[in-house]
Amino acid sequence: MKKLTRKITIITGAAGGIGSALSLRFAQEGAIILLCDLENTLGKELEEKIIQDGGKAEFFPMDVTSEKDWQKFIAHAIYSYQRLDVLINNAGINIRKPIEEMEVEEWDTVMRVNVRSVFLGIKHTLPLMRKQKSGSIINMSSICGLVGHKYTPEAYTASKGAVTLLTKSTAVRYAKYGVRINSLHPSTVRTDLVNKMLSDPERLKERIDEVPLGRLAKVEDVVNAALFLACDESSFLTGMSLPIDGGLTAY
Repeated sequence: MKKLTRKITIITGAAGGIGSALSLRFAQEGAIILLCDLENTLGKELEEKIIQDGGKAEFFPMDVTSEKDWQKFIAHAIYSYQRLDVLINNAGINIRKPIEEMEVEEWDTVMRVNVRSVFLGIKHTLPLMRKQKSGSIINMSSICGLVGHKYTPEAYTASKGAVTLLTKSTAVRYAKYGVRINSLHPSTVRTDLVNKMLSDPERLKERIDEVPLGRLAKVEDVVNAALFLACDESSFLTGMSLPIDGGLTAY
């Protein structure tokens, strides 16, 4: 039995490694996927793949840091579907510079993409979810939203920490309306981008050695956790920060 039959699901950063895997799996589970990304070509290709595989999806080229884009997108979604069941705030970036070398504009860019986009997504989906008295919002944070991480720049850690507490505070406020809001906290995930970044065997070993289970996270690990938080099996979970880290934050 499919877990997300006809659940209207928004996924930001949908064209990336984790975003596309989320989109494909959720479509297989019966969700109607609203794909949001700046990458027009990749977004359209993902939409076509989902449809060819028998799923349902619409792609929207969108700047998730723009309130006008969110307003237009949500208005279209409500007009077309009359409800919103799941929002996954997955879009995010990392500028890999230590704090002493980072320009103010770079800091602001990380905060705009990683925090402002989550704020806007929550702000503009909540009114309908509150009205329908149901909904699951899943914010993609990181282990860096739970602990300081010596291999990760401070701007990224600060942005993901903001997502963690934004999740908890909105979860507490909107629980009475039946809206659940949780965050996911992956450690290093084995995407194509990460494989390039960790092509040096020493850097790869350094990352694996910090994980008690002895491997990097797979994309499927993140997708499975998101699926659990999106479906009715997690109906009593809200305000949770769920690590997907092989025990890294248990130290």
